[in-house]
Amino acid sequence: MLIDRPTYMKQLIAAQGSDQVKIVTGIRRCGKSYLLFNLFKQHLTNQGIPSSNIFEMAFDRFGNKQYRDPNAFYPHVNGWLASTTGQRFVLLDEVQLLDDFAEVLIDLIARENVDVYVTGSNARLLSHDVVTEFRGRGQEIAMEPLSFSEFMSVYANDKRDGYIEYATYGGLPGVLQRKTPEEKTAYLNSLYDELYIRDIVERNGVKNQGNLEELIDVLSSSIGSLTNASKLSATFKSAKNAQVAPETIERYLSALEDAFLVRRAKRYDIKGRRYIGTPFKFYFTDLGLRNARMNFRQFEETHIMENVIYNELVGRGLGVDVGVVPVSRKDENGKAHRIQLEIDFVCNKGSKRYYVQSAFALPTAEKQEQEQRSLLRVDDAFKKIIVTKDGMGPHYNENGILVMNVYDFLLNPDSLDF
Repeated sequence: MLIDRPTYMKQLIAAQGSDQVKIVTGIRRCGKSYLLFNLFKQHLTNQGIPSSNIFEMAFDRFGNKQYRDPNAFYPHVNGWLASTTGQRFVLLDEVQLLDDFAEVLIDLIARENVDVYVTGSNARLLSHDVVTEFRGRGQEIAMEPLSFSEFMSVYANDKRDGYIEYATYGGLPGVLQRKTPEEKTAYLNSLYDELYIRDIVERNGVKNQGNLEELIDVLSSSIGSLTNASKLSATFKSAKNAQVAPETIERYLSALEDAFLVRRAKRYDIKGRRYIGTPFKFYFTDLGLRNARMNFRQFEETHIMENVIYNELVGRGLGVDVGVVPVSRKDENGKAHRIQLEIDFVCNKGSKRYYVQSAFALPTAEKQEQEQRSLLRVDDAFKKIIVTKDGMGPHYNENGILVMNVYDFLLNPDSLDF
């Protein structure tokens, strides 16, 4: 099944010929290898690049295991370079498995007419090296699972049926290749058990895999809820009768983030223009994996839609935080109290900012007032948006807030700028 990934192809093509290593990062099985070895390679072929000038290696394949040693890989790729002329392209998959990969890649891009593209599935390792060891010569392209619009490009039925399917089984391309619910479920469960958990345990030296999996279950049950390591540690003590120190919880959380399984959304005080240290919210990079972890038992549409919206905003390249608006309220005795109103997402990209509220439904005037209360407390001119599950097409209400349904929001990449 051919699924175009235009967002990432545009970035790769725009970076072609630069003196940087192009690093495609993202959760395992989101399509990084297909992007590089199929879509981008086809682009090079269409440009007239001969196949002999394209070097490919996937370090996660058993047959290439010996080349994870740079003392084996370096002579191997050097031999290929010596046998070719003209513009050469080096395509490497799961490059974090190559020891000392930053030094090797810096050496390669220093060669004349050599363009290097790699993929990796570990955020901490790659982001650290992009910033430090690459010394400004690494360009990260963060890849997501399929967006809803990409999903619908190959989905045959109605967008409402498509949304249910997408929100249930997620956007990993491999899911679309499975036809029945049983096949999709089995695929997602196998990824968790055989790939993600094992990879996290081995990479991070996790001693108690059971506690790690319990933490995933807790996060899965509380999408978009405020929490931190101390609260989660207390949950283990009260609900699981287990002693897991906050420091250990934090290491587990970082490991899950490094594997791109979850993302941490920070809280931002809009009026004070500062970040609030704790607590945070956690969202799942792919909802199919989250739902499979819960055996598809907990499908709370309100929280699921919030997670879908969060992922779409991140996929559009926006920096996404949770907004906090401090306001003063008087109690029945006339005494003033400070409370915090929440805006689901504060989104920034360059000089643009958007305030986005996820509201499953607005059935009454009271509910409408509740959902826009925090937005109306923001005294700047940036766009304010409410996304609902159903309802009318994009329109501005009497308070100047853009209201749209989730289908219009997801299917139009410029929906925030209606």
